[in-house]
Amino acid sequence: MKLTPPGGLSLLFGITDEQAMWRVATEDDEAAFARLMHRWETPIQRLCAHMTGDRQHGEDLAQETFARAFDRRKSFECQGKVSTWLWRIALNLCYDELRRRRRRQETSLEDAGEETGSLGETLAAPEKVPDASLLEKERGELVRQALMRLPETQRAVLVLRHYQDLKFREIAVVLEIPEGTVKSRMAEALTVMNGMLRKTLARTPTQPAAAEPPSKESIVL
Repeated sequence: MKLTPPGGLSLLFGITDEQAMWRVATEDDEAAFARLMHRWETPIQRLCAHMTGDRQHGEDLAQETFARAFDRRKSFECQGKVSTWLWRIALNLCYDELRRRRRRQETSLEDAGEETGSLGETLAAPEKVPDASLLEKERGELVRQALMRLPETQRAVLVLRHYQDLKFREIAVVLEIPEGTVKSRMAEALTVMNGMLRKTLARTPTQPAAAEPPSKESIVL
C-alpha cells in the first residue's frame, strides 16, 4: 500500500468519501481507507446491530463489511456514493447472517419436534416493574424483539429511515427499488410494529400504548 507522508492523514480528512475511495481503488492508499473507516464504522455497526438484533454481531459484521469493501475496492463505481456502496455490502452480510440463523433454527425445531412460543408469550410484560430505568429497558427490548419479527425487506427500510436518517430517495438507491416501494414498505412496517407493541406497552401504567413510529432511542442493544 502507498505510504502517506507526514501530515497526509490530516489532509485526508478534508476530502470527500468518494475522493478517498478513489485513492483506495487506484493506489491502495491505506490512510484513505482508514479515513473511510473512521467516518463510517459506527453507523455500519449500528445498522448491522439493528438488522441482526445483536450488538456483538453488529461489530463483527461491520468489520467484515470493511474487509469486503477493501477486497472489492477495484469494483467501486466512481459515479456512485461510498455510503450507498457500504450500506449495500453491510445489508447483504446481514441477510446472509439471518439466513444462517433461520437454517439453524429450523434444524433445532426439527430435532426438538416442537414449536417455539407465540409472540404474545415472547413480548409478555412482567406483572411488576421495579423502577423506571428497568421499565424503559424492558420497553426497548420489546421494540427490539418486534423489530426482529418484521420481514427483512421491511426491517431494512425502517432501520435505514429511523435509525440512520436516510431519506426515502436515498433508501431507494441503496436497496435499488422505486421510492414508492420504499414508502409502502415503511407504512407496512410501522403498521405491523404498532400492532405488535400496542397491547404490550399499554399494560404499563406510566405510558400509553404505542401509537407512533418507534423513536431512534427505542431499541436497546
